[in-house]
Amino acid sequence: MVRSRLEFVLSRLTTGLLAIVLGAALPACSVQTYANSFSAPIGTPAATQSAENEAQPQPASPPVPLPFKGRLVDGDPKDLPPAVAAALSDSGRVTFNYREELTHDHYTVPLALSAFDPLTYVGYPLGNYGVTAFASLGISEGDRVLGDYTAKVHLSRDYTLYYQPTYLELEHAARQQVREKIDAQLYRDAGRLAQAAQPPVSAAP
Repeated sequence: MVRSRLEFVLSRLTTGLLAIVLGAALPACSVQTYANSFSAPIGTPAATQSAENEAQPQPASPPVPLPFKGRLVDGDPKDLPPAVAAALSDSGRVTFNYREELTHDHYTVPLALSAFDPLTYVGYPLGNYGVTAFASLGISEGDRVLGDYTAKVHLSRDYTLYYQPTYLELEHAARQQVREKIDAQLYRDAGRLAQAAQPPVSAAP
């Protein structure tokens, strides 16, 4: 983390010096275009994710129903992966245990660097906000564990003098994506879950 931030500071110093030398030759329209590239609203491709999420699978829409109904013993019924929400039933013999955790991070470019950097005033990032969402889902029937799933998503967004995202925006996007990853795991595991949920065959006398 320290090394990456040091590299970022050195890169910014180099870029700032180049901007001072070449700034007089740049057309005004190019500067405006450059500034706009850092002020897109949340939900645009400018949002970045950690490398582990680049190839995240996409769930079916609408979600494939689970092969059983179940009761929620831990979690908020309003904040569930779609496949789990569609499988809730007070009379279900299976139980669901779902949890989500959020952590936040924040990085700011040192003021001594950003205040004297001409790129600051055309929209160069002053830092970024980040949110990590972690989700876990347990499915059980009595003492038998039918399935155990976890997923993690990290999102970050740069902020500038002209645009500042909120943690609420990032939290909403991270929660949605981590639930989609849980749903995708359930979709891939649907066949095994159907077999695991079958009642045991009693031995012949």
